[in-house]
Amino acid sequence: MRIIVPLKQVPDMNQVKFDVARGRVDRSSAGTEINPFDLHALEAAVQMKENMGGTVTVISMGPRRAEASLKDALARGADNALLLEDRKFAGADTWATSYTLACAIRKLGKFDLIICGEKTVDGDTGQVGPEIAEHLDIPHIAYVFRLEVREQRIVAQCEMGGRGYTMESDFPVLLTVTKDMNIPRLPGFRDKIKARQVKVEVWGTGELADFVDSSRCGVRGSPTRVQRVIIPSEENRKGKIFRDTAEEAIDEIAADLLCHLN
Repeated sequence: MRIIVPLKQVPDMNQVKFDVARGRVDRSSAGTEINPFDLHALEAAVQMKENMGGTVTVISMGPRRAEASLKDALARGADNALLLEDRKFAGADTWATSYTLACAIRKLGKFDLIICGEKTVDGDTGQVGPEIAEHLDIPHIAYVFRLEVREQRIVAQCEMGGRGYTMESDFPVLLTVTKDMNIPRLPGFRDKIKARQVKVEVWGTGELADFVDSSRCGVRGSPTRVQRVIIPSEENRKGKIFRDTAEEAIDEIAADLLCHLN
């Protein structure tokens, strides 16, 4: 089983600040980590490898510092790591990101399964995984929380909007998995030491020249434009003490409820 897991290095969303003027996340304002949803995708891939044999390749697009997240993924059970790093890839929206990742996957060669996290905590769109599948012209199954292989077909249990359903597909196929899929393992000290010895391969537009149209990458290839960013204000819960008669309190509460309903 040849499995590919796209990963994204994201800022710590509890600490990160937003550049309202430019309409973007100020990634330099906080530390970074592997997107939490992608950890569930990686764990699913490693478990399948352990049960069925095969290899797990993790791939990420970002600056050179994203190697740290790929090293972490290697310590968690991945076999190979690839970083797409080039100034022409910078500023990509989901469409340009998925296109670039799909081009790299084509260069990697034959694969059976791509497993993505449901979404990223910094963008929250859930678009990149399905878009990769569209670029590669393969089927995809979203919101997977349990999967198995039966007679060379993938069988996925999914949930969306509180409703469960089952999907089946031949290989190759792309899955996006939810946080209910598993509990990601923590790497041990020996795993971390071993991961340091594995080289992270780095590809830019030069290495992808036969597969990628650079005009479709980065800002240049991104049709999405953010007009503005609004940070909603936080309001604390408010309380009120009624000291009048019960009837007056009931009338005031009913009036407030009607006001909110309207």
